[in-house]
Amino acid sequence: MIIYPYGDKRPDIDKSCYVADGVVITGDVSIGADSSIWFHTVIRGDVAPTEIGERVNIQDQSMLHQSPDQPLIIEDDVSVGHQVMLHGCKIRKKALIGMKATVLDGADIGEEAFVAAGSLVTPDTEVPPRTLAMGSPARVVRDLNDEDLEEMKRVREAYVERGKTYAKADKIHKKEGKE
Repeated sequence: MIIYPYGDKRPDIDKSCYVADGVVITGDVSIGADSSIWFHTVIRGDVAPTEIGERVNIQDQSMLHQSPDQPLIIEDDVSVGHQVMLHGCKIRKKALIGMKATVLDGADIGEEAFVAAGSLVTPDTEVPPRTLAMGSPARVVRDLNDEDLEEMKRVREAYVERGKTYAKADKIHKKEGKE
């Protein structure tokens, strides 16, 4: 993990987080308890704040940034899939952003919403709570059912546990002098 200050701003990462090797975090970034940031992700807080809640997982090779006056806000219990790009948007509680999706400035992803893999959420788009949005540009295609919500919960909880397992292994590895 590489942490850079930007001006007088320095990332604030809760001690319970797992941050993988190869991650770069810079500037005005806050990350809440039990969150995990996976391999080769970049999170920049050099234009506006980036706020990441508790129990959030940002999976491998994702890119997070913002625009002036448009912070990036990710609320609690969110899953962000592999190679996702988030830019100056809001991701509400318990949402899931699928692999290789892009969510752009001013977009607002509702609570427990699901943005399908590969989708493009264009600027200022609102995805209502408990809906599935997909395509390029992304459009709501249906409401989520109980099975969908249960699967999203399973993913969230698995990543919290996986992060703890990796963090424990990192501590053992470093204690044994194998950095």
